[in-house]
Amino acid sequence: QGTILPAPNFNPIMDAQLLGGALQGIGCEKDVLIDILTQRCNSQRLMIAEAYRDMYSRDLITDLKENLSHHFKEVMVGLMYPPASYDAHEIWHALKGIDIEEKCLIDILASRSNMEIFQMKEAYLMQYNTDLQQEIDSETSGHFRDTLMNLAQGTRMEGYADPSTAAQDAMILWEACQQKTGEHKNMLQMILCNRSHQQLWMVFQEFQNISGQDIVDAINDCYDGYFQELLVAIVLCIHDKPSYFAYRLYNAIHDFGFHNKTVIRILIARSEIDLMNIRQRYKERYGKSLFHDIKHFASGHYESALLAICAGDTEDY
Repeated sequence: QGTILPAPNFNPIMDAQLLGGALQGIGCEKDVLIDILTQRCNSQRLMIAEAYRDMYSRDLITDLKENLSHHFKEVMVGLMYPPASYDAHEIWHALKGIDIEEKCLIDILASRSNMEIFQMKEAYLMQYNTDLQQEIDSETSGHFRDTLMNLAQGTRMEGYADPSTAAQDAMILWEACQQKTGEHKNMLQMILCNRSHQQLWMVFQEFQNISGQDIVDAINDCYDGYFQELLVAIVLCIHDKPSYFAYRLYNAIHDFGFHNKTVIRILIARSEIDLMNIRQRYKERYGKSLFHDIKHFASGHYESALLAICAGDTEDY
């Protein structure tokens, strides 16, 4: 359900030649970069980068960085990373920037599968020569840190569901929302980070039966700060991941005066997974299309690149 699919009749050598001409001419031909890099899937882009290196003895990412600037550069360079490396790159910047970007950590760690987390940790170690869990441990704190650490283990059960323990788990969650002690917070995050999606669907249903309240509302009522945001993100991603990302995009576009980093990260990371679904949820939920809102807030080649990834139809204007 992605917006970017493998290009038919793909020729990496021809693409590398066109990119070389666009980057090494007098003025950088940005339209050529957009036409090629947003219309090839990630594995094809990696093949283009290889052909480019063979042809020019230069690194494509380095050349993009040298020739481009601002947010347009972030989009074009971001497209060139394999998914796990891109997640690792985003998390490193979120942890090592002037201010820690907690929302970036939440978006990535709350939504990735065990396999995606495993591959991201490997990429992190290769790219930054350090262990992701150690970094989270040293850069964050409190129950927010404990929950991130738990997610970063990538040990969620898969495919397993046991109806007999669902009510028991729901009762523990309900008590955790009433008592709010350190021990209860630990139990809450342990259940949300380690039970399978199938199991948690049943737990949330039981929670509603016991408390008469939706689990998200209960968490919002009982907790605050980034710990609360992270718990809610986990629940929302289990319920419906495309809806979660539609909500995050809407906030990034409307609540923060267009938070470029978030918009870029979500569009690139979800472009081959579920961006079509995210677009659909966005339209259903907010009345305007994602395409329309990007067009309204971004401009120039940056806007063109985002719209090409978003891939709207004429009725989306």
